[in-house]
Amino acid sequence: MAVLTLPQQPGLSSVRAKATVFEDPRSRALLRRVEQIAPSDATVLVVGETGTGKEIVARHIHALSRRAGRPFVAVNCGALSESLIESDLFGHEKGAFTGAAFSRAGWFEAARGGTLFLDEIGDLSLAAQVKLLRVLQEHEIVRVGSNQPVAVDVRLVAATNVNLEDAVADGRFREDLFYRIAVAKVEIPPLRARPGDILPLARHFLHSYAQRAANGNGVPAITTATERALLDHAWTGNIRELENAMHHALLICRDGRIAPDDLPLIKMASRRSPGAGASVVAVRSVDAVPDTRAALREALVSLYKEGAPKLWQELERTIVLTAFEHSRQNQLRTARLLGVTRNVVRARLRQFGALAAADKTRA
Repeated sequence: MAVLTLPQQPGLSSVRAKATVFEDPRSRALLRRVEQIAPSDATVLVVGETGTGKEIVARHIHALSRRAGRPFVAVNCGALSESLIESDLFGHEKGAFTGAAFSRAGWFEAARGGTLFLDEIGDLSLAAQVKLLRVLQEHEIVRVGSNQPVAVDVRLVAATNVNLEDAVADGRFREDLFYRIAVAKVEIPPLRARPGDILPLARHFLHSYAQRAANGNGVPAITTATERALLDHAWTGNIRELENAMHHALLICRDGRIAPDDLPLIKMASRRSPGAGASVVAVRSVDAVPDTRAALREALVSLYKEGAPKLWQELERTIVLTAFEHSRQNQLRTARLLGVTRNVVRARLRQFGALAAADKTRA
């Protein structure tokens, strides 16, 4: 089994974060691509669905580069506060803003000489994108509250699970920044498109968690029926879902065997990689998560049958206002949630009379 295990690094504790599998032909092609681009200092854009192992690929690029002995710093852009994003990335000086009781280096300085991995880069605001572009062009940062540039030697690896080309076309991502970060592009196929990795990964996770449990029971066997269940599952959550499924199965299995019922899976019809000719049909089990999109389609069909007047306006109002409430009346979060610009959100909120209501609530 071709399992890539990365060297231990500070903060690298997840079983999934330490290893991945390159058994499937598409995975082997991915590995060859990574080995080609890793030795250079080119910026890299890693693209793939959530849970496919984008950080693992970024770490492997770092491990194969001349920077391997220097820091690898991973930052989730979606978790950065809009008000503090510049400070987080570039650092700040003491007294630069309220609460800045001491000077602090940002993530770029923390990764100096090594690799900075920016996950979910598509979540960066346009203002933050401008600042990031300048850093990549000038190879220097300026801390908040300072006018003194600091040179930084950092290789950038970015990742996203959204289509940045579409985001560029919609005005949500800067075209110049896109070309700057996508000098080398690595696309990770979803787990369902590389079935040759499923069983090796399942055994790897099972072995790893069994070792952690250290209960003397050894590593349970995976039955033939369980193997078939694993191969037939859709794995919409990709490697992350598979890891959690095997961990769960280890906790509840009996008699030293993993049975199909030990897997917390939504039952799915036979699934193959795209182009294999098999369609995917979900079959609900007792523990299945409700198919919200199917319910939405049913609701829409009912509205169409009613012939409700001004249906589009009603739907748009419901979508925007529900997203606004879900985002705790934060316009930027609402825009990110809906995949539109903040200006679009603000215009719709004004149109629906929600801005004045929100202001009164805060008052």
